[in-house]
Amino acid sequence: MTQIYDARGNIYIVVAPDAVRDSGIDMPEQAELAAQTRENWTLAAIEAFCGWVPGTQPPGSKDHRSDGLLVGPFQSAPPYDLLIVNTDGTFAERSGNGLTIFSQSLSEQGLMPKETGCLLRVHHDKTDAVSPGETTVKPAEVDGVQGFWLDLGKPSLGPQAVGAHGVESVQLNGRDVSHVQPLSALEPAWDRSQFVRIGNPHCVTLVASVAALPSNEQMREPPLAEGLMRIAYAMPTGAGEPCPSGVNVQWAMLESAQQVVARVFERGEGPTASSGTSASAVACAAWRVGWVTAGEVKVVMPGGTAPILLEEVDGELSRVRLFGTARLMG
Repeated sequence: MTQIYDARGNIYIVVAPDAVRDSGIDMPEQAELAAQTRENWTLAAIEAFCGWVPGTQPPGSKDHRSDGLLVGPFQSAPPYDLLIVNTDGTFAERSGNGLTIFSQSLSEQGLMPKETGCLLRVHHDKTDAVSPGETTVKPAEVDGVQGFWLDLGKPSLGPQAVGAHGVESVQLNGRDVSHVQPLSALEPAWDRSQFVRIGNPHCVTLVASVAALPSNEQMREPPLAEGLMRIAYAMPTGAGEPCPSGVNVQWAMLESAQQVVARVFERGEGPTASSGTSASAVACAAWRVGWVTAGEVKVVMPGGTAPILLEEVDGELSRVRLFGTARLMG
């Protein structure tokens, strides 16, 4: 089975493990072993399933027809293992839109328990995060839209949460945040950032005006593209500064009460229309500096708006949930 889905402009291709092997790619049968042997098969899988058919690539589009590949499920009943493969062949520890798409695919195959939902286990090869990373998903309806609530758990905040080095502590609204010199060197307005780990690492730069939000088109053009790759991507593709394992980069601006506008540059992918975990990290960063309170926060990205639920206990974020929807593209 191979299907392509859209979740708020974030596009993933879902492919069954057997389909990967049937294409002639030597991928192990167990998700854990497949994650440990990434360099042997992921680039071939991206080329086989995410490449454009000759003559079909729209002008100005990305080099691949999707933002990545979702390989799974590896079982016929929950909990389900899967792999999230970026188009550069690396793994993501978690993707909100990816897990939403995978949940939609499971539902269409009759594999998603409608009442209870299920546990998804994402395997990866990162050394600074637990593998597999677990996310509970449950079918739901919000404002008449069918989708899924993803329980992303408790976030961690600050440089230590993402392994950031060489960053200075500064203040925004009386709260300690970080000054990331490689970012402010690209644009002086990018001088206040909040690090968040919510399954995977994020660096949310908080800005005061729309003019300081980069467009996806700007992020694809040099020299900005090269500068952001050095920050977001680990070596050898980037420099891993300030996070040696790389970091997802976002920009956020408070638009109105409980609503934040965001842009996203993903580690392993580059600028993207939306990202569920990025939206969740943006909501956490906005809470940290007092822009929003616990409860529902809406994060507006070029690909759509993501509802986030923040739960707070004794002045700390205790849980983050993301609502996602996805549609089959054909």
